[in-house]
Amino acid sequence: MSAGYKIAGLLLAAWVFQIALVLPDYPDGLVLKTFLRVPLELPAILLSLAVLSRGWRATNAIRALLAVALVVMVLLKIADIGSFIAFSRPFNLAVDSFVFDAGPRLAARTIGLPLTLLAGIGLIVGLGALITALWWASGQWTGLVRGVGWRAGASLGAALCIAAVALQVSGTALKRWPWRADTTRIAGYHLTRYVETTRSLRLFYAAAQTAPYAGATDLFTRLQGRDVLIVFIESYGRASFDNPLYAPTHLGTLKAAEPRLRQAGLAMRSGWLTSPTAGGQSWLAHSTLESGLTISDQTRYRALLASPRKTLFDLAAASGLRTIAVMPGITMDWPEGPKQGFQTILAAADLGYRGDPFNFVTMPDQFTLAAFDRLVPRSRPDDPLLAQIVLLSSHAPWVPVPHLVPWNTVGNGTIFNEMANSGDPPKIVWRDRDRVRDQYRKAIDYSLQSILAFAERQTRHPPLMIVLGDHQPASFVAQSESRDVPVHLIGPPDLVALFDGWNWTEGLVPDAQTPVWPMRDFRDRFIKTLSAEPSEASG
Repeated sequence: MSAGYKIAGLLLAAWVFQIALVLPDYPDGLVLKTFLRVPLELPAILLSLAVLSRGWRATNAIRALLAVALVVMVLLKIADIGSFIAFSRPFNLAVDSFVFDAGPRLAARTIGLPLTLLAGIGLIVGLGALITALWWASGQWTGLVRGVGWRAGASLGAALCIAAVALQVSGTALKRWPWRADTTRIAGYHLTRYVETTRSLRLFYAAAQTAPYAGATDLFTRLQGRDVLIVFIESYGRASFDNPLYAPTHLGTLKAAEPRLRQAGLAMRSGWLTSPTAGGQSWLAHSTLESGLTISDQTRYRALLASPRKTLFDLAAASGLRTIAVMPGITMDWPEGPKQGFQTILAAADLGYRGDPFNFVTMPDQFTLAAFDRLVPRSRPDDPLLAQIVLLSSHAPWVPVPHLVPWNTVGNGTIFNEMANSGDPPKIVWRDRDRVRDQYRKAIDYSLQSILAFAERQTRHPPLMIVLGDHQPASFVAQSESRDVPVHLIGPPDLVALFDGWNWTEGLVPDAQTPVWPMRDFRDRFIKTLSAEPSEASG
């Protein structure tokens, strides 16, 4: 082989290592300048390979280990990018294994099964090609340096580069070097995060074994027999108030509803809660609110279900309230529901919708609310209820967006068919992020209009309504790292007045300076406010 071909092969092999090393772990890093950087690990790898002897038995094992380690890091970076896009946080090795099942299913519903399969095949082929390329590249550099003197010099150089990587990653020195050891830093971060998460899970398991208010049967006495509705609006977050793409529309809808609700005899207060999640996993927010514990991942969710911890709905049932979950997104068995304290569960099939679905969304919010009115008897002081209602119309992909119809024409939902089949499908809309954001704006506005119109109709026996977001939308939509969500109290003035001590803003637009609580704090504050002298005995 000529010297020219040999040099070209070495340069190409170095470039293969560089691509694996400089791949970023966050979406904004996917720009050209990222791939033009020289990673600090690159000379350490090349010099280490160069001093290996081709005849040494362990050489091939080292090459294989290096290739596998780099492929694992590439996969981890891809997982980080996906997690940042979906949940505004890095991937967590300890608790995020569920995404390998949920991710493809959501992708299939958003971009279609063929494109999802094609993406999966492309990922497998790409990884196969990468590990082959890394094996080849390591072979190009292995044993390159011969002679005792040259090998001693290369060994010293490799040792110095490895030391430089260690110093930079540990934060001891070389922080401002243009050469960055980002892959090593990312590996260290994930290992540290794994250890910290497993440690925090042990603390969580201990907390979940406690049961504040267990055994109490005299809670919620200040309701005086009136109903409570906890209504979650999907992906309704602080972006609706702070982001100029959405605020004019959403604030306009909220402010326009305030005089109508007052005229209907209802009072309003609004505040902020910090959700345990962003971009998805709504059930984590639901379980955080009801349990009084931060449920930030699937592992904690499962631990909660297996614990004796009493949820808000368990406690309400023990105090004589009926507990109901209205879950239009549940299309399969949901054994978790009774474990969360729900005596009655109205899933998608139970709500009587006969119209066409809105892609992932099984039915529009107006139908969900109308079905609740139709199916759930209320307004008996001797039989009050605590209901959780989940509204889905503002769930991604936000295509198409329905509009309100006269309530007396909702019927079995077929009136929505034309809306359900209108406009471009998600695979078209999601090619343009500006269009996605605009669809999000419309979807949230529809959900707000639906619940506010529903509240306005509850004049005969108005319930106390807690209307809140479950989490912010994905970061590219929210354009914010905040996890705050708005929460609104709507109901009879005497009940809403009980919450004056919370210092929330009057009306439907929480003040930017209103104190922000962790969502986990809501449960116990809510119980205390509505109960004369609640017992806090643990069981």
